[in-house]
Amino acid sequence: MRLNTFSRLLFLLFFVLPGATASGKNDEDPEWYKYIRGTDSLKLLLNVPSIPEMKKLEIYYGIASYYSSFEMDSAIFYASKGIPLAKKLKEYKTLMRLYTHAGAAHSFIANYDSAFHYFDMLKELAVERGGKRDEAVAIRFYAFTYKKQGKYNTAIDYYLRNLKMAEDEGWTEDCIVALIYLSEINRKLGNLETALRYTEQAEKKCDRTIWGFDWRMSSIFNEYAFNYLKHGDLDNALRYALKSDSINRNRHVENLCYVKGLLATIHLQKNDYDLAMQYALKSYEWADQLKDKNLYAYSGKVLSDVYMAQQRYSEAEAEALKVWMTDSTYIDESRDAVENIVLANIYMRNMERAAYYFNKYAELNALYAEKSFQTTVSDMAVKYESEKKETRIAALEKEQQLYTGLGVAGIILAGFLCVFFFQKHRNDRKEKQLIATRSILDGEMKERARLAQDLHDRLSGNLAALKIELGKYDEPINQLREHLDRCIQNIHGSTHDLMPASLQFGIKVALQDFAAQFPNVRFHFFGTEKRIDERLEFVVYCCANELVNNAVNHSGAKTINLQLVQDSKHVTLTVSDDGCGFDEKTVVKGFGLRSISERIVSCNGNMDVLTEPEKGTEITIELDINNLRFLSLR
Repeated sequence: MRLNTFSRLLFLLFFVLPGATASGKNDEDPEWYKYIRGTDSLKLLLNVPSIPEMKKLEIYYGIASYYSSFEMDSAIFYASKGIPLAKKLKEYKTLMRLYTHAGAAHSFIANYDSAFHYFDMLKELAVERGGKRDEAVAIRFYAFTYKKQGKYNTAIDYYLRNLKMAEDEGWTEDCIVALIYLSEINRKLGNLETALRYTEQAEKKCDRTIWGFDWRMSSIFNEYAFNYLKHGDLDNALRYALKSDSINRNRHVENLCYVKGLLATIHLQKNDYDLAMQYALKSYEWADQLKDKNLYAYSGKVLSDVYMAQQRYSEAEAEALKVWMTDSTYIDESRDAVENIVLANIYMRNMERAAYYFNKYAELNALYAEKSFQTTVSDMAVKYESEKKETRIAALEKEQQLYTGLGVAGIILAGFLCVFFFQKHRNDRKEKQLIATRSILDGEMKERARLAQDLHDRLSGNLAALKIELGKYDEPINQLREHLDRCIQNIHGSTHDLMPASLQFGIKVALQDFAAQFPNVRFHFFGTEKRIDERLEFVVYCCANELVNNAVNHSGAKTINLQLVQDSKHVTLTVSDDGCGFDEKTVVKGFGLRSISERIVSCNGNMDVLTEPEKGTEITIELDINNLRFLSLR
C-alpha cells in the first residue's frame, strides 16, 4: 500500500504538476521552467523515511538530469548525492549517467580538474563493465572539456577519436555531435573551409525525425550562420540564425546564447543598433544562466561591440575588460575584446591606457596569426581525412594497375620461393645437425650411464672383494690394500664424474654435491627449485663440471663461485673465479670450451665470457627452458 501511494505521488509530480505550472507561464519561458515546481516536490519526497532506496536513486538522477541543462550547481549537488547510492545498489548504468552529469556540470562552470575526475571514473567503469558506448561518451566529454579550456589541439584529437569510434560502430548521433564541435573549433581557429565541411557532413547525417534532433540542427544552423557571417554574407547568416532560433524551442541554453549573439552581430552589421542591443542582452542572460566562461566571453564581446557602435565607449571598455578578466586563454574573443579596449580608450583620449592594451593586442594577434597555431590542429583533421581518402585511392590504383601488380607479384613470388627453398635447405641442414647433436648427447648420456654402472658394479665390486681377501694375509700385503683403497676411491670419483647419482634428484642437488668436492668452490642457488628436462640437466651439469675443473686446474684462483639461477623460463649457470684470467683475443679455445659451446648451441642457448688478464674470469650460460631446439625433436 505504501509503495502504491508513492507511485501515485510520482505520477502527480511528473505529469500533473508540470502541466499546472505551465498554465501560469507565458510562451517565452523555457520549457525546463515548467518542471521546477515538480522538481521541488520531488526534493520533499527525499525526506520521506519509508522511501525505497531504488526510488530515491531515481529521484536523484531525475533532478540532476533536469538541472544539467541550466543550473550546474544543483546538477552537481544531486548527482553527487546519487553516486554513492548507485554504487551501493550496484546500478552501474545509472552511476555512469550520474558521472556524466556531474562531470559536464563541472566543465560548464570551469572546474576542470573535477570534471576530468568524473570522466576518468566514467571511462574506468565503462571499460570495466564492457560499455564501449559509455567509453565513447567519456572520450567525447574529455574533448568537450579541453575545448572549454581552449586546448584546441587536444580537443580535436579526442573528437577525432570519438568520431572514428562512432563511425566504426554506426552511432549516428555521436557522429553528429563530434562533427558539430569539430566545425566549431576549426571556425574559431579561422579554418573556415574545414569547419564548413564538417558542418555539411553533420547535416547529411542528421535525421530530423528523431527525438532530440532540434538542438543538433540548431547547432548546425548556428555553424552555417557563423560561416556566412565570416564571409560577409549577412542575408544567409541571418536566414540560418533565425532558423536555429525557431527550432531550438528554449531547450538548449548554450545554443540559445550563441544564436542570440549571432543575431546581435548580424543586426549590428546591418546598422540596426536597437535590435542588436536586444539580442546582445538576451545572449548575456543565457550566458549568466549557465555561468559558463566561454559563453560569458562570447556574449560579453558581442555586447561590447554594440556599445562601441553606439559610441558608448566607457561601457564598451567595461564589457571588454570583463571578457579579458573572465579568461584570457580564449584567443579569439580576448583578441577582439582587447581591440575594443584600445579603440574605446583612443576615442576617450586615454592614450597611455590605449598604448598599454595595444601591446596586449599585438601579443594576442601574433599568437592568433602564428602558423603553427592556425594549422597544427587542422593537420590532425587532414590526417584523419587522408586516411579515408588513401583507402579509396589505394583501391582505385589497385584496379588500374592490376596487370602490372600481377607481374610484379609474380617476380616477387619467384624471388620469395627461391629464398624460401634456400632457407629451407639451410634449415634442413641445421635440423640434421641438431638431430645429430641430439643423438650424440643421447648416446653420450647412455654410454656414460652404462660405463659408470659397469665401473661401480663390476670393477669396483671386484676390487672390493679382492681387498677383503687380502685382509687375511700378513703386514706387507697392507700396502697393497691401501693402493686398492685409492683405486676404489678413484673409480667412485670417475663414476660420479661420468654420471653422478645425485643428478636423479635434480640439478641443484647434483651441483651442490659436485661443489662439495672442492675446498675453494662455493655453490649458490637462487630462484625456484624445479625439475627440468633430463637432457638439459645433463648439459648444465657437464658445463659446470668442465668450467669448475678449468678454473681449479688453470686459473690459480683462491675462490671459485658456482651459481645456479632458475625460474619458470630460464636456467642460468655462472662460474666466476678470482684467478689469473686470460685474453680472449689471443687464447685459443681448448677442447673443453669448444665442447661446452657445442652443447649450448644444441640447446639454443647463449654463453658470455667476461675476463681480463689478472682480473679473474666470469662465464655465464643462459638456457631458455621453453625454447630448446633439441627438446622439440624428441
